[in-house]
Amino acid sequence: MSQATRDAILQQVRQTLEARLALSDQIPQLAEDVCRILERTVPWYDWVGIYLVEGDELVLAAWSGPAATEHVRIPIGQGICGAAAREGQTIIVPDVRQDPRYLQCFLSTRSEIVVPIRQDEDVIGEIDIDSDELAAFDEKDRALLEWLASELAERLPHHRASAA
Repeated sequence: MSQATRDAILQQVRQTLEARLALSDQIPQLAEDVCRILERTVPWYDWVGIYLVEGDELVLAAWSGPAATEHVRIPIGQGICGAAAREGQTIIVPDVRQDPRYLQCFLSTRSEIVVPIRQDEDVIGEIDIDSDELAAFDEKDRALLEWLASELAERLPHHRASAA
């Protein structure tokens, strides 16, 4: 796939996400819709999940893909997801088979990107995306997903306040 085609797909998905974000802040429906939009619109996104921090764990809040993951609770610091939450930084792994932190979910997964959802200095969740392609994620994926994480961070306090 050409870089121009990839760029056009990411631009279109951002417009779709902007339209969805404008509709409602209701979690978990918003999280479910975001996962579905990403997984169904971006061909190299094969599994998309959103985890929220609960205590010292990441808890799967929503996902979209061909199958469920067994990793519905991940201790902070464990695996690539746990490392991204602990470090508060986006992690892109071009080849999961070369990263000892990788917690295998699917035999087909070749690369992963994990983007923390942050409020100020606190990580409150993350976006986790697996791809069946090696080196599937680049800086444009990072930019899109970091923008999305920022948008979600603005909406998550409403969820937390209403859940109390």
